[in-house]
Amino acid sequence: MDMITDLKNFDMIFRMLLNLFVAFVLVHLIYDRRKQQSDYSFSLLMFSTLIFLVCYLLINVNISIGFAFGLFAIFAILRYRTAPIPIREMTYLFAVITLAVINGIGGIGPIQIIVANGAVLFITFILEKVWMRNFLQSHLVIYEKIENITVAKRSELMDDLRLRTGLDIKRIVIKRTNFLKDIARIRIYYTPLDQ
Repeated sequence: MDMITDLKNFDMIFRMLLNLFVAFVLVHLIYDRRKQQSDYSFSLLMFSTLIFLVCYLLINVNISIGFAFGLFAIFAILRYRTAPIPIREMTYLFAVITLAVINGIGGIGPIQIIVANGAVLFITFILEKVWMRNFLQSHLVIYEKIENITVAKRSELMDDLRLRTGLDIKRIVIKRTNFLKDIARIRIYYTPLDQ
């Protein structure tokens, strides 16, 4: 009986440490590098830990994977009751929740758990650091020098926007011009600052 208890304790400790390690790597080495200071790091790590504990401790209460995904859905619904979360942060939240569910549910061997965690980390790293590097970020600005909103002064407009924003602007799209108020709405496309 003591040996079975010891094996269960070892299994829980192994899974919990693996979950914490994977969540730490995902949040601090992949996600946080993109944003120098992250308001979501604490929440992501806490969600991961809490969901892991709920899944692992309640797995003995004769529940199914349906319960785990129901729990996943309940936590996802919380997103609509709180302040809006940007889509990328929401994706990371779903990733840490999914990993916590995978790590917390019994019946999966340690090799499968390690492979699943490694696959999620690898894919996230590739998408974040390699694939997303080729994409430009965009931002909508209100511009008041209406005399620069002409085809002939396009380079002056670009230079002025670069000077004002400090961004490496690659292209612009004039969305709307209001000559009564002398303003224009311009979508700027730029290389992210961390590149």
